[in-house]
Amino acid sequence: MPDLSRPNAPKIIAVANQKGGVGKTTTTINLAAAMAEAGKKVLVVDLDPQGNASTGLGIEVDDREFTTYDLILGDVALTSVVTPTATPGLAIVPATVDLSSADIELISNEKRSFLLHDALRQPEMDIYALDYILIDCPPSLNLLTVNAMIAADSVLVPLQSEFFALEGLSQLMLTIREVRQSGNKDLRIEGIVLTMYDTRNNLSLQVEQDARDNLGELVFATRIPRNVRVSEAPSFAMPVLTYDTASKGAQAYRALAQEVLTKNMKTAA
Repeated sequence: MPDLSRPNAPKIIAVANQKGGVGKTTTTINLAAAMAEAGKKVLVVDLDPQGNASTGLGIEVDDREFTTYDLILGDVALTSVVTPTATPGLAIVPATVDLSSADIELISNEKRSFLLHDALRQPEMDIYALDYILIDCPPSLNLLTVNAMIAADSVLVPLQSEFFALEGLSQLMLTIREVRQSGNKDLRIEGIVLTMYDTRNNLSLQVEQDARDNLGELVFATRIPRNVRVSEAPSFAMPVLTYDTASKGAQAYRALAQEVLTKNMKTAA
């Protein structure tokens, strides 16, 4: 959904999967960090009331005075909600549990599905000269997730390399189709990224084969390995690229970022 009045508007990607524990937040944090490392200016919008993306990027709960809740429902200046992180070029709109009540409050708002769309396209956003906005969606297909999809240009789906992984994908695809019909006809799928991949595990290989057979080129070539450094990094409140820059997990997220950046360069051309 390009904004023709803002030719340099950032590309907005919603990172979504209604199933929890698939590496959604981990992918958001580390893809954003890898993009920033590649010289892009990136904003993460934490749309999950658990606030794990905020914690993983080093924003303490006590420092989250203004949050995504204020961005969507409050009358707060954009500069108050956009918070810089320790990673150069990477900022975040943090979240707290306050966001869990937003779903109820949104129901009575006639523009309930477009509030995030409008918030991310306000003229004040231009002062940040962003290249990308990544939205970390909650692990459910609720109004917050619908807001993210209507606000986004595309959806990136982390797919855990485990049994039944593809089954939950059909409901997500149905939601994307409904959003195209109801509020964002240009929404597309950025791609499917296999997470927690173990080359020694036949199940991972089978899930990958099934995904590529069914989804073809939508599946990224990069696979995110099951890596202890990736798991440890959030407890130290930093992306794995900072925590252990040479780890296999960090290298994988750099490769994924290059795939996304290259794909979007071709699209722009």
